[in-house]
Amino acid sequence: MIDFITLARKEILNFFKIRKQTIVPSVVTAILYILIFGKFLWGQILPIHWIPYINFVFPWLLLMSVIMGSYSITSFGLFGAKMFRSIEEILVSPMSTNRIIWGYLMAGLVRGVVVGTVVFVASCFFIDLWIEDLLLFFVFISLTSLTFWLLGLLNAIFAKNFDDVNFVPNFILTPMIYLGGVFYSVENLSPFWQIFSQVNPVFYMINGLRFSIIGISDVSLWLSLWVLGTFCVMLYGLVWYFLKKAHGMKS
Repeated sequence: MIDFITLARKEILNFFKIRKQTIVPSVVTAILYILIFGKFLWGQILPIHWIPYINFVFPWLLLMSVIMGSYSITSFGLFGAKMFRSIEEILVSPMSTNRIIWGYLMAGLVRGVVVGTVVFVASCFFIDLWIEDLLLFFVFISLTSLTFWLLGLLNAIFAKNFDDVNFVPNFILTPMIYLGGVFYSVENLSPFWQIFSQVNPVFYMINGLRFSIIGISDVSLWLSLWVLGTFCVMLYGLVWYFLKKAHGMKS
């Protein structure tokens, strides 16, 4: 396991070395949203399902930090290894494809859980937060981190420059997050927009985490778990296949 531990340790240490870029911005962004929706606009926005609006929106603030953190650590990490040709040393080593993937995976999971926990703790100083189900809370945080860690790894495999790496968060992740039922209950939408929301995997991540925190959801908890599990398996298969073929990594 030395090879796996070495790769995971390297990526995790890189994350903590640049904590001012990886942890602090997520906390500052979450607090700014809490101040706007929970303090400055307090009383001007009606509760949803009798839940204060800031508590209804909070799972999105948490997931946004986890999603962006998990995606960036793997996409930029692997792309940097491609750019500086260090990935070639890993590919010619005796490490199996699964160990390479899990080495990066551990770094993504650590970053997702650390960022999510820090954001949650910091937010408790500004609003009243509670967790209905701690186990489900960590399950959905971990599944979300795993999903976007895999997506970041897949994007890095195909990326040819930093613009390609930034394309996904700017033009795919951001619309998915904002249209995933973060600011509203899907019950208030027209049938067309309800269907549109339900084909968005972020919708199931947010509702699953929302259920674990405040106990309400627009969709079945088991459906959310099934969608995220299926999505992770599909992404893992794609990453394994293209990494095994060393797609775009051989000079």
